[in-house]
Amino acid sequence: MDEQTFYRHLRVTHSQFVYLTEVLRQHGLKGDQHDGGVKIPLKQKVALFLWYMANQNSFREISDKFNLSQSSAHRCVVEVLRTFCTMVPTFVSWFTECEKMLTSAAFRAMCGIDCIIGAIDGCHIKIQRPPVRGGDYLNRKGYYSVVLQSIVDGKGRFRDIFVGAPGRVHDSRILRKSTFFARWAEKMGRYMLLGDSAYISREYPFIITPKRDNGALTTQDQQRNTQICKGRVVVEQAFGRLKCKWRRMRDLQNTRLDVVVMLIMSACMLHKLCTGPTDMCKDHPTGCPRHEDENI
Repeated sequence: MDEQTFYRHLRVTHSQFVYLTEVLRQHGLKGDQHDGGVKIPLKQKVALFLWYMANQNSFREISDKFNLSQSSAHRCVVEVLRTFCTMVPTFVSWFTECEKMLTSAAFRAMCGIDCIIGAIDGCHIKIQRPPVRGGDYLNRKGYYSVVLQSIVDGKGRFRDIFVGAPGRVHDSRILRKSTFFARWAEKMGRYMLLGDSAYISREYPFIITPKRDNGALTTQDQQRNTQICKGRVVVEQAFGRLKCKWRRMRDLQNTRLDVVVMLIMSACMLHKLCTGPTDMCKDHPTGCPRHEDENI
């Protein structure tokens, strides 16, 4: 394929594909024997997985396209998912002190607020109703979902993720249950995060939130809220790009929640590994929509 066609189908460039394949190989993924001894090369596994994540095709359609049985196509996806999950601590990592200073400067230029290193929010990923305690996953918009809580830096890169909370759970409660919250003082130091009104609480002194508009906001309060919104847009855009580029995230049909969690974590990894500084969605040059979950 030429570069444009390759990117349209797999959502990565040729160079990103080579890099991703090598990273997965170093973490233990390899070609092997399926379908009665037919060898499935490593590159074919990676290409199949990228196609699966970038589209919403069924395994019947994918197996036909890659000339494999449905069971082999499914096995390839699961193998790559498991490999991705071992990579999360390495590639979705917290800031170093130097990175904190650089990111703080970027946010200062973006929104005019000092000592900000990231923005936090939750994103709902649509799923089928789970067979056990399914009602817990029904969110306020009327569909079943799990929540991806993320902290992103000034470039929209995921720095901390917490995946799998039921869609019915409020963002504030998810934060309290997350692994980040247990160590927030150590991780944040003197720095702060930007968040929306869901995080207005004395429990979160490390999050700057807008004041609720009760009709009596001063001009200074309104300006402050505008600054916070300008900074928070990076996390909104990150979720939008995630769902626009890796379209599997718009609607996960898997009923097994452990697989759902692995898929979401893998999408976050792809977002980190396969997003270049000049990447821009041609369909949405001003920012990708979040597809159904916005403002939940």
